[in-house]
Amino acid sequence: MNKIILTIIFTSALYFLPVSYSQLSTVYAAQEIKKSVKVPAMRNRVYTQLARAQQLADEGQKLEGFEVLGQVKARIDSLNSYEKAMLWNFYGFMYYGNNNLVLAIDSFQQVIAQKTIPESLRLSTLYSIAQLNMQLEDYQQTLVYLKQWQSLNNNSLTSEQQMLFAQIHYQNKSFELSLSAVEKALDLVQLQNKPPKENWLILQRANYYELKKPHKVTQVLEQLVKYYDSPTYWLQLSGMYGEIGEEALQLATMEAAWQAGYITKSQDIITLVQLYRFNGVPFKAAALLEEAIEQGKVVPSEQYLEMLAQSYLAAKNEKKSLPAFIKATAISETGKIDAQLAQVYMNLEKWSLAIASADKALSRKGIKRVGDMHLIIGMSYFNLKNYDQALIAFEAAKAVENSAKTAQQWSKYVKREQGHQAQLAMLN
Repeated sequence: MNKIILTIIFTSALYFLPVSYSQLSTVYAAQEIKKSVKVPAMRNRVYTQLARAQQLADEGQKLEGFEVLGQVKARIDSLNSYEKAMLWNFYGFMYYGNNNLVLAIDSFQQVIAQKTIPESLRLSTLYSIAQLNMQLEDYQQTLVYLKQWQSLNNNSLTSEQQMLFAQIHYQNKSFELSLSAVEKALDLVQLQNKPPKENWLILQRANYYELKKPHKVTQVLEQLVKYYDSPTYWLQLSGMYGEIGEEALQLATMEAAWQAGYITKSQDIITLVQLYRFNGVPFKAAALLEEAIEQGKVVPSEQYLEMLAQSYLAAKNEKKSLPAFIKATAISETGKIDAQLAQVYMNLEKWSLAIASADKALSRKGIKRVGDMHLIIGMSYFNLKNYDQALIAFEAAKAVENSAKTAQQWSKYVKREQGHQAQLAMLN
């Protein structure tokens, strides 16, 4: 009777995948064991019962499968070490299929407790126990079993196995070790001319982040953008460019994300608006923000209306700033916006409107430079040739320290002009 090995096949990628009953496989022990290990043969009766348990499991009859295993277990003292190992191997598989990871681990530990079993079975079981412990988030035990497995494994680690080590080291906060394992895995797939797996790059980025290496984090995000065109990665890459002082690249990346339709959230739109302003393109900032407000993507709050108006001011387009300032002052609870609007009206030589806005700013309060409002009122009245009202305003401005000197100069000028106009009137 040929001896067999029954093993559970697990995934060794970043995350576990469910194991189906059909993944229980058999191979001939004679092809697997080392010549130096003398493994006892599995007797036909035991093999038949284990095969029957497997068949029931494959058919979804779990309880019946456990009953067959129970019959074998009832005479466990009569089984040789290899038969015991295979019995516990089946139990581990069945418990795993029932999502009972603790009993699955206990069963697999019984497998490796047997001394005379094929080394291939011992290796695969150690690896399975490590993965099950990882599912239970017992990372210390995972590492213990992985190291046991590695000490017996004569083959070089595959990229997936390197990544399993990388995950465990990361969970144990051994970031340098984790990073080393990730990069070995990435080197292996590069040799195969395959693209790096997304989760592997994510773990590499996480390690660099924990190690406070922002330039390396940025390089990994460049890879994620290249291979996995996700809006999240574009926005994160833009943010990292800003962190490492590459403002031009930060803007270019955000602008590319916007053109690709990846920027949809209000705060991301505002970030791009601010980048445009910071990089000296305020008209683009204003155009983008105005469009976003009109389309309902950004709420027309006082803050954003003020940002829109100021963007137009920075773009030397005071007229375009007026609608935003007017809307902002309608919802503002202070005179802050009125004060800015008064300045714009004065610059546009809309004297009466400048006076009205400045008066409103003073009455609503909450402004920092009160004297400036009195100056605007005084200069506007002067241009309307209302010299008496202008002088009253400048007297008020003199009472404020930061506007007193300017107000004094204007008062002298207004009085001279008032006198000059009086002389002209007498001549006429």
